Amino acid sequence: MQLSRRHILAYVAVAAVVVAVGVRYLVLPHAAGAGGSQGIALGAVLPSASSSAALATAPGQVTADPSSSSSADVVVYVCGAVRVPGIVRVPAGARVAEAVELAGGATAKAELAGVNLAAKVVDGQQIVVPERGAAPAAASGAVASSATGGSSAGGAPAAPVNLNTATLEQLDALQGVGPATAQKIIDYRTANGPFKRIDDIKNVSGIGDAKFAAMKDSITV
Repeated sequence: MQLSRRHILAYVAVAAVVVAVGVRYLVLPHAAGAGGSQGIALGAVLPSASSSAALATAPGQVTADPSSSSSADVVVYVCGAVRVPGIVRVPAGARVAEAVELAGGATAKAELAGVNLAAKVVDGQQIVVPERGAAPAAASGAVASSATGGSSAGGAPAAPVNLNTATLEQLDALQGVGPATAQKIIDYRTANGPFKRIDDIKNVSGIGDAKFAAMKDSITV
C-alpha cells in the first residue's frame, strides 16, 4: 500500500511527539538528580558559624579562650628596695626573681640575701625587698613571709627558730644576726654536731652575751 504525503506527515508528527515525551520522562529526571546530588555535596562543606570565626583568624594564629590566660596568672605586690614598687602580674609558677624584675629590679641599696629569689610566687603575695643593714621587713600574711624569710612585724621570727635545723635565711632573720653570722652558726653545728642548749650558740664566733640576750627568746633546740 502506497502512503500519501499527507499520511507520511501525520506519522512524522506522531513520532516527534513520542520522542519529545520520551525525552521529558527519561532524560530530564536524570539531569535533575545529578544537579540535586551536587547541591547536597556543596551544602555539606559549607562552614558553620563557629568554623567561620576560626577561618577569620590569620593563618598560623590561634585564638585562645580569653579566660584561660587570665586564670593562669597571679597578682603579687612588690615593695621595698625596688625601682617601681607596685602590683605586678606574673604567670602561675613564676619565681620571686621574675616579680622583682617586673617591678623595675632591685635598687643599689637592696639586700637580695634577705629575699628568696628562687621561691615560687603565690596569688596575693607581698614580696618585700629589704635595704642593706635594715631589719627584715614585716610580712603581710603567711604567703608573704615565705618570700621574706619568715619575719614578723617586730623584726623577729614569728616562731622560735630551731638552731639545729634552721636555714641560713631563717638564722639571718634573728635579731642581731646577719648573713655572715648565720653562716658561722651553720658551720659550727656542722663541725661540732647539734646544739644541746640555746646558750651554746655563744660558742659561735661573733655572738656574745649581748647578741644572745637579744635572740634567746626567738631560738630553740
